[in-house]
Amino acid sequence: MLIASYYFYMCWNAKFVLLLMTLTCIDYFAALWITRSEGRVRKMALIASLGANLSFLGFFKYYNFLAETLVQLMGLPAHSFMLSIVLPVGISFHTFQSMSYVVDVYRNEQEAIRNPLDYALFIAFFPQLVAGPIVRAREFFVDLFHWQRPTGNEVLRGILLTLLGLTKKVVVADQFAAISDRYFNNIAGNPGCLTAWSGVLAFAIQIYFDFSGYTDMAIGVALLMGFHFPVNFRRPYLSDSITEFWHRWHISLSRWLRDYLYISLGGNRHGRLLTYRNLMLTMLLGGLWHGASWNFVIWGGYHGMLLSIERMFGVGKRERSWPGRLIGVVFTFGLVCVGWVFFRAATLHDSVQVINAMFSRTPGTNLILTWELWMAAVTLALAVAEEHLEWFDRLVNSPALVYATAIAVLLFCLELLGVTGKAVPFVYFQF
Repeated sequence: MLIASYYFYMCWNAKFVLLLMTLTCIDYFAALWITRSEGRVRKMALIASLGANLSFLGFFKYYNFLAETLVQLMGLPAHSFMLSIVLPVGISFHTFQSMSYVVDVYRNEQEAIRNPLDYALFIAFFPQLVAGPIVRAREFFVDLFHWQRPTGNEVLRGILLTLLGLTKKVVVADQFAAISDRYFNNIAGNPGCLTAWSGVLAFAIQIYFDFSGYTDMAIGVALLMGFHFPVNFRRPYLSDSITEFWHRWHISLSRWLRDYLYISLGGNRHGRLLTYRNLMLTMLLGGLWHGASWNFVIWGGYHGMLLSIERMFGVGKRERSWPGRLIGVVFTFGLVCVGWVFFRAATLHDSVQVINAMFSRTPGTNLILTWELWMAAVTLALAVAEEHLEWFDRLVNSPALVYATAIAVLLFCLELLGVTGKAVPFVYFQF
């Protein structure tokens, strides 16, 4: 599996496997160093490991962003310090996964792994290597050290998850990607409120089905090999608050930020003002993790502000009636869509332009075709049904004829509605 994982990574760019191996070696030996040391030496080993990971991540991902900012502040010619840097695919994911392991060893929550090949597989395991979910060491090594052949039920679940994820990506995400690209690549040429909202809605649908589709495939493929990855999405657009949204969206990143950043900053243990500060810092850094751009910083700060406001007014602490929850879901989705503008737009100027258009009085035109709206409505109905009826689990455990029919429907959708031609890259591959 390790050879297969390295081969998988090298299919993108063979030379960057050396970077992956280097970081693996650093953290493997750092964890052993921590285990065999005491006092300040343990802390030095932790700092060395985190410093190496953050240095590699910082150089490849943030050097040009910092150089561009410095050039603007100093009034120097553009590109004075810019370098032609290729961002290694998946570096944000495997560095976070590796750092969590070393921190857990330092906290005595995880034993250091003695076999270097076992640890290398944990970092490089191909289903989740390039876009998550971010798996904890204790979750992975329980499966590895006590590996069992997947059961028949797990094989059925893995096949269905993999095919469902592929359908999400090729049938839904890629359809709406064309609409999103058409709008955000020519914002000035698509004026109007309805035009802006339809373009942003298209991206909201694209990014969810794109990322959750990849996650489904990663979880499904891993399950076929006897590994159990954590759930990474739980119908986030049905959330009735931003707090709930982050409990449902990219769950593995949310818990990483909570356990290794928010709690380390003090969490909610030192009063309201420091709690709001910690929320804001956590989300600002979470936004910056997504990309080297002020747009991502603003996106993170926007969500940090909303989380702080909800904490201030106790939003989500009381059970709502279904009409109240429905209003909350619609309002929350609107807030999330406003945030997606900064996530998708190429520049801050473009973001401001889209926000102004979304709340302008010019009507504009709807970019989403009628049949695409019906597709979105069907996916919404399926999400609501899964929320209350858990149809996926029922389908896995259903009679063979029902299961086979579901597989046939997914294959039919892929054949009939799947986007062909030029491949649309996964959104999170750029992170």
